[in-house]
Amino acid sequence: MCSVYNGKSVELASTITCPQCGYTSEEIMPIDACAFFYECSNCKTRLRPKQGDCCVYCSYGTVKCPPIQIGDNCC
Repeated sequence: MCSVYNGKSVELASTITCPQCGYTSEEIMPIDACAFFYECSNCKTRLRPKQGDCCVYCSYGTVKCPPIQIGDNCC
């Protein structure tokens, strides 16, 4: 799923992999907000971004968040 953000095309679908249990889930990223927390639907672990990352998609997803994709600072 693609969208336009700040005049540039970005991918909105990202597959998050839980580092605790390995479960994967395809999620649609918000364009205008960072996801600081994400709960694994399998083991219920609450994920937070790794140090230096702005959101859970940048830490655990297959696709970085929209601001990072276009080269901006994240939220």
